[in-house]
Amino acid sequence: MNSCSKVDFEVSAGISSHPDFDQHENVAVHNDDCLQAIIAIHNTNLGPAAGGCRIYPYGSTHAAIADVLRLSRGMTYKSAMAGLPYGGGKSVIIADPATDKSPRLLTAMGDFIESLQGKYIAAEDSGTTVEDIKLMAKRTRYVSGYSAKEKNGGDPSPVTALGVFYGIEEAVKHQHGKSLKGMKVAVQGVGNVGINLVRLLKEAKAKVIVADANAARVAEVVRQFKVACCSTEKILSTEVDVLAPCALGGAINSETIASLQANIVAGAANNQLQSDELGALLMEKGILYAPDYVINCGGIMDIYHQQQGIRDSAEIKRKLEIIRENLSAIFEESNRSNRATNIVADELAREKFQSGKVHHVAA
Repeated sequence: MNSCSKVDFEVSAGISSHPDFDQHENVAVHNDDCLQAIIAIHNTNLGPAAGGCRIYPYGSTHAAIADVLRLSRGMTYKSAMAGLPYGGGKSVIIADPATDKSPRLLTAMGDFIESLQGKYIAAEDSGTTVEDIKLMAKRTRYVSGYSAKEKNGGDPSPVTALGVFYGIEEAVKHQHGKSLKGMKVAVQGVGNVGINLVRLLKEAKAKVIVADANAARVAEVVRQFKVACCSTEKILSTEVDVLAPCALGGAINSETIASLQANIVAGAANNQLQSDELGALLMEKGILYAPDYVINCGGIMDIYHQQQGIRDSAEIKRKLEIIRENLSAIFEESNRSNRATNIVADELAREKFQSGKVHHVAA
């Protein structure tokens, strides 16, 4: 074990009164001179809680708690809609991934994950890489998304991007009755998922504009794919057909919703809506919203398929068709009942995971 002097802090005290608490089964906290982290397990009706490990320099412990609670809940809904025998969980490490990552921090996180004895399975997320997961794996059996045999080292980002691409195609088909050719798409965030999505959009002959807080990354994407770019401040209000949020959550909020120029919001980011009520406002504005955990489930599906030994690309693409199927059903029910797509999706997901039965098993 790591020789770290543990200094507990009572994050879990009164956690049930937190506005983002949603009958979570467990919220575990670790705090010492090696690691400050939180693991939230939302629901395990369908199987062990699975979800990425995020490293982010949260401004406060309260912000970290809010993020891990919302993200873990989203993973329950995501796995249920993907037809996987997983529950929902998430972990956050309060640190700056650019300056604070070290073998000591990552192996300490591995020990923390191992201490939950398989109730939570971790993988890559914002701020973590395949190599980081490999380091955690030295101390825990309960990580996935890394493999020396995989072309991308087991990184699920390319499959996540492919699933989002399928979802954008379905949304465009529903809203416009046409293909992506010539459609204008704004991609907010060109990290591992965003850059793969840009490639797929360009191959489909869409017109792409990108933005990211990392100027060097934007310059490389512009050079490699010959796409346009704009500032992070302007990307949400750019006049396009599709806005694809692929950065951190909360892109659609009370301040940004009024300036949206897209008629479709469909991207890879988790928790794109700052609040559920914004789904109805998008609907009133005639903007079709593809619920985030429905469209971005390709990553968790890839993690599961790696564990099952399913690595044939044609087979993986076939299994990702569940994203089109789910979105089509959600869009149709939204039209029929005149309810926001996020509300319809939540009802479908709750029905699946509360039943305790895996539906449409992707195996």
